[in-house]
Amino acid sequence: MNKTVIGVLASGRGSNLQAIIDAIQAGRLDTKIGVVISDNPEANVLKRMAGADIQALCIDRNLFASRQLFEAAVAEELTIHHVELVVLAGFMRILSQSFIDRFAGRIINIHPSLLPAFPGEDAQQQALEYGVKVTGCTVHFVDAGMDTGPIILQEAVPVMEDDTAETLSERILHAEHILYPRALALYCEGRLNFEGRRVRIIDKE
Repeated sequence: MNKTVIGVLASGRGSNLQAIIDAIQAGRLDTKIGVVISDNPEANVLKRMAGADIQALCIDRNLFASRQLFEAAVAEELTIHHVELVVLAGFMRILSQSFIDRFAGRIINIHPSLLPAFPGEDAQQQALEYGVKVTGCTVHFVDAGMDTGPIILQEAVPVMEDDTAETLSERILHAEHILYPRALALYCEGRLNFEGRRVRIIDKE
């Protein structure tokens, strides 16, 4: 069976990408990374990939006159590298409906809250300000809304009395590093099934 080829879009340090790479190398995730694309030429994820045997490149959003042209360049590279699943790993751009339609049902993101609570930016600070006792992370398919796509997996993380946004973020990130490869493995094994907006996990035969 051919391995699912994934393309990773990232804007920052790339720690979730590293967790995916580690899972592949450990045999917990049977997939191939076709390309890593960053929209930020200064992103640490590009430095992280410098010594790896993975194609990585920068498509600088600031060099394009419109989001449409930028996304067209990204989509072209994903197509060139035969990407079947687009994985967002700290990608700080909102994707247009046309881009989402082009890869319908094949874009996955991870968010640092238990969606639908605290979508958008600063989810950890939102959780602290609201006073919740439990938050966490969510892996979901991407649709046109802000973190509104069908949920694949979630992991709860307790909020401590002395937490700051930074300490809470670090504990959530640790959970993300476990949850994201697990969700990708379910996709690559063909074990995700849609029923409306609910995502069912199919048991292994």
